[in-house]
Amino acid sequence: MNKLFFLITIVLVSCFACGNQVDPNASTFGESITKDGTITYDQLLDKLSDTDSMNTKVVGTVSEVCQAKGCWMTIVSDNSDEVMRVQFKDYAFFVPKDISGRKVVFQGKAYKDETSVDELRHYAEDAGKSAEEIAAITEPEDSYKFMASGVLLLD
Repeated sequence: MNKLFFLITIVLVSCFACGNQVDPNASTFGESITKDGTITYDQLLDKLSDTDSMNTKVVGTVSEVCQAKGCWMTIVSDNSDEVMRVQFKDYAFFVPKDISGRKVVFQGKAYKDETSVDELRHYAEDAGKSAEEIAAITEPEDSYKFMASGVLLLD
């Protein structure tokens, strides 16, 4: 009986996970947002030097996307090598896996956080990094992160 319950649970979880497919024709993911009232990623970095977190709407360039599901993306600065990981609130939506290099607007909460070695290795695996690159990750990182409630792809 326990095996049957376990099997049913796995099937249900798989079905619900598959329900979060990305519409390739969509330009908005999560909450519907516009580009009005945005700040640049570099402006966000300046503002975060004075505070631990803030709610905001940012425009930036995608440098990498989770290749497993599109469940996170990284944003790169135009003026430095600073990269920020953007995750999606409540794991409620994903973005297309082929948007690296695209400009996007994302809305939510920016914050500073430490990322553990295990989490960094998980992200490297999601990004399709080699076993050698993953094994080379041995230290946690202090970094800026963003929990987005919505993402808008720009043309």
